[in-house]
Amino acid sequence: MSAIFAVTFPFFGIVLLGYLASARGVIPESVVPGLNTFVLFFALPCLLFRFGASRPFAQLIDPSLIGIYAACALLMVLSSIAIGLQRTPGGPGVGIKDAAFGALVATFPNAGFMGVPLLVGMLGERAAGPLIGAILVDLVLTSSLCLAIAQTTPPVPGWVNDNLLGALRRALRGAASNPLPWAIALGALSAASGLALPGPLEQIVKMLADAATPVALFTIGAVLWRARQHSTTATPLSGYLPLALLKLLVHPLLILSFGVIASALGLSVSPFGLLVLVLTAALPSASNVAILAERYGADNARVTRIIMASTVLAFFSFSLIAWALGADVAR
Repeated sequence: MSAIFAVTFPFFGIVLLGYLASARGVIPESVVPGLNTFVLFFALPCLLFRFGASRPFAQLIDPSLIGIYAACALLMVLSSIAIGLQRTPGGPGVGIKDAAFGALVATFPNAGFMGVPLLVGMLGERAAGPLIGAILVDLVLTSSLCLAIAQTTPPVPGWVNDNLLGALRRALRGAASNPLPWAIALGALSAASGLALPGPLEQIVKMLADAATPVALFTIGAVLWRARQHSTTATPLSGYLPLALLKLLVHPLLILSFGVIASALGLSVSPFGLLVLVLTAALPSASNVAILAERYGADNARVTRIIMASTVLAFFSFSLIAWALGADVAR
């Protein structure tokens, strides 16, 4: 267990530094979007390009692992939305937009900013293959579906109509504008073709990729502080803690269960790849969902508290799950 904490502590520690630096005014709020842009459009794409270029295509796109991860993502989204829409004895459920963002924050792990450096640091570079497959599913399927549902009216019934399909098309166009899938695709193309970048350009990519880990983790903390500053309403504990626990505990357990069942049914499931997927699901919620919630006019206070609760609790829950699955010896 101490070996797991030795890996996870620095990563979560840098997140805390980013939060404290922003809270103390060392990092002005106006700088936070710039940090986020640097990571999303420059540093992280270069890191994913390098991983994609260094792995055989079959290790990046494993149909069995992607199918398991995608099926669990769909189940998580639909069940989270159903929970959000359900009326409770204490009052009505949330609206369709907030239910969809609750599903997104309960299903979308922080695999890009945190998962890539953390899992590769813990399990070695071969973890990049299954992790990249999971990132593609979340960027193309999970986020597009949740954003499309968030923009539809009326809620249930009537989701599958022109309104939803139009919103889904817009969400997919938004996913296509994300640089991460393109960086992965270009890296895979480079590996398949055997073409390498010219020396000076490769050095630029390497320098930006090396900056991805510390800046991404620091940015998570800064984004969480900024999102909290823009939260204007109070959210009771019952409004965000259950979804945080759903993200940290139910999501990884669901993937593990699907993987074991698929393997028992004769499907070829890589034990190491399944371990990577389970640990990916055990990551805290993606911090950028708070920015999306603010942009789309959802209940940003609720989303922010889910992300913050999952990030704080994940230091313990992720480490415990990694230890229970033997991640400290999987490398």
